[in-house]
Amino acid sequence: MNEYHIPVLAEESIELLDIRPEGSYADLTFGGGGHSSLILAKLGSRGRLYAFDQDADAKANAERIHDDRFTFIESNFRFMRGQLRMRGVEALDGVFADLGVSSHHFDTPERGFSFRYDAPLDMRMNRRGGVSAADIVNGYDPERLTLLLGKWGELQTPYKIANCIERARTAKPIVTVSDLTEAVAPCTPKKDETKFLSKLFQALRIEVNGEMRALEMALEQSLKMLRPGGRLVIISYHSLEDRLVKNFMRSGTFSGEAEKDFFGNTASPFRPVTRKAVVPTEQEIKENPRSRSARLRAAEKKK
Repeated sequence: MNEYHIPVLAEESIELLDIRPEGSYADLTFGGGGHSSLILAKLGSRGRLYAFDQDADAKANAERIHDDRFTFIESNFRFMRGQLRMRGVEALDGVFADLGVSSHHFDTPERGFSFRYDAPLDMRMNRRGGVSAADIVNGYDPERLTLLLGKWGELQTPYKIANCIERARTAKPIVTVSDLTEAVAPCTPKKDETKFLSKLFQALRIEVNGEMRALEMALEQSLKMLRPGGRLVIISYHSLEDRLVKNFMRSGTFSGEAEKDFFGNTASPFRPVTRKAVVPTEQEIKENPRSRSARLRAAEKKK
């Protein structure tokens, strides 16, 4: 299963989860099952692991695990609490998520996640429905495109990029990866082409899959599901996600400003376990270059 995706910061993640052998845990991003397998190895006979993923390939990976302690839930993690309560699970001892797109997705050209391959411009995690990246670049008006490119891609001069897309799609629909890279070629800086395209594809992928709202929902539900003393452990890969996770773990809000009680005292529901983000070692980055942007944070729900 690890050929699908090499688990990032694996030892560090498991250590920070502080797994109780008889506890109940959720892996919100099953993928290739690397982190889930490590969690299962720490659980005793009464321990339970609930793994989420909406991707059909991940489901196929999960079917290889024959363990009574393991339950795979084919669902977006934004529905975590409802899915668990349907199964009689009211509380968890730990919640883990690796928010990165798996190596498998990047290396499967037909998924359209990477600008390194020419393929249909898709980017849907769940290919059973929803809008694709092609739907967005052809259907959004320039103002809406400008907003998402600036917000989710943190791209400079997003209005210029949106105008490039508008001009190109007027001539013909943008349906493949190469169509898009050709459309934005006049706006692409020659020295930073890779960084520019990475941000562009990130912006579209976030929009296609509603990633930031899904993350907010998962964090809010994790707080409700965790028992006092339970751990929340998240690996993020870009500043938008990391900022959201950092703020929530610090204050229990997405703005980073903790709510105050009647006397003006701040009332964060978490105790930070990591003072600053844990990052991969030079050796891990050498063995798995895609880990280089990973940021691991952990917090414990106050008792």
